[in-house]
Amino acid sequence: MAVERYSLGPGLSIARVVTGLWQIADMERHGGPVDRDTTAAAMEPYVAAGFTTFDMADHYGTAELVAGHYRAGPGRGRPVELLTKWVPKPGPPSRDEVRAAVHRALSRLGVERIDLLQFHAWRYHDQSWLDCLFWLDEIRQQGEIGHLGLTNFDAAHLRIVLASGIPVVSNQVCFSLLDQRPRRGLAALCATYPVKLLAYGTVAGGFLTEKWLGAPEPNWTELRTWSEMKYGRFIRAAGGWEAFQGVVAAAARIAARHGVSIANVASRAILEHPAVAAVIIGARLGSRSHLDDNVRLFQFALDPPDRRELETALARLTPIPGDSGDEYRTPPFLTASGDLSHHVDQFPTAYPPRPGAAGRTVVLSGTAWEPIAGFARAVRVGNRVLVSGTTATHGSRLIGGNDPAAQTHFIIDKIAAAIESLGGTLEQVVRTRVYLKRVTDWEAVARAHGERFATILPANTMVQAELIGEEYLVEIEAEAHVSPA
Repeated sequence: MAVERYSLGPGLSIARVVTGLWQIADMERHGGPVDRDTTAAAMEPYVAAGFTTFDMADHYGTAELVAGHYRAGPGRGRPVELLTKWVPKPGPPSRDEVRAAVHRALSRLGVERIDLLQFHAWRYHDQSWLDCLFWLDEIRQQGEIGHLGLTNFDAAHLRIVLASGIPVVSNQVCFSLLDQRPRRGLAALCATYPVKLLAYGTVAGGFLTEKWLGAPEPNWTELRTWSEMKYGRFIRAAGGWEAFQGVVAAAARIAARHGVSIANVASRAILEHPAVAAVIIGARLGSRSHLDDNVRLFQFALDPPDRRELETALARLTPIPGDSGDEYRTPPFLTASGDLSHHVDQFPTAYPPRPGAAGRTVVLSGTAWEPIAGFARAVRVGNRVLVSGTTATHGSRLIGGNDPAAQTHFIIDKIAAAIESLGGTLEQVVRTRVYLKRVTDWEAVARAHGERFATILPANTMVQAELIGEEYLVEIEAEAHVSPA
């Protein structure tokens, strides 16, 4: 049976099983780069079988160079889709740095246009991530990028991007039987906007396979690969080994009925979700191949009894906390190392603090209103941080378009950035005041406020007001009581 395909946009049809090349970095971590000729040649059987789409990133070791080598050699003239990512270091980049990153990927891949460039933001409180996306979109319009995507974005910030008119076509996130977070908010956005999910982690680093069915719990300190180390943390966060074995056993029973593998069932369950364009299954090129097993993904479908059996097993799991991508932004860090030490060194403050009058400390966010009206975005006096009325303004841009929830989420990011720059956290907010242009927006704004403050529970007031600026739908001010400096 032919490999199913999905059109992400004009000129970009991808295989619904994308071959992930992140394991090249894992293969290289104990030595030098892989042999480029051998590794590139190992891509050929995938292409011949119909798996023509490969996913990589600037930080996946030499993955981009290997893919470029394949395209220049045995893959010359063969239709392949090369998807990559740009993961910049935290902090504000320049337009030139963004362009340099794109040109570096173009050079490594040996192409004139990147099929899909996916962007990762480390921290939403530093709104320079939006600058990156606007600049990437400029490059897309100039023709060096075919399509823009995101990776590890949660629902709130995918909404901000889409409502702001940045034409992303995909969001690559962890989505598996163990990790059902995309069903909470991302799926609804995919039903509303022309954007789809690229799901990785569907076999949980190999844990959702026959190898681990009925096996004793491993020694978590002796796992061999980064993938096993990472998804071992997901298993423990999802309720532990016994709950995990319930899921593997259910998948095994379904697999036996269809004559396929546990990995097939685990990936098919995600592939059939209407928000998902494709699943990404990793390959250790030149080491071992799961091509025959991957082909079987398109030879069966789950029926209602299968679905019910899986849902019964999933109900015994502990839901992974937070939203998609939180494993890279907030504790518990469900990464291979359990923290961000192998990803980033430090996070600079979004707004540099400066001395103010009468012993105060202030921060400015750079909007045009601050120098005109003579105010700071936030002021710290002792242990109090007072944040001015804040709208969805970033430089000269309106963020969030005509979507009140998107504007609210962006405003709360700015408030969090201001408080953090003055030594506090969003969790220390004790009061918010929300001003609405249209009273009919109250529920969308209240729900967005609730998503961000559900565990903080500050005192809150919401009123309708005639806001300055036709484009602004909501304005919020806040007060936090922070720890002594």
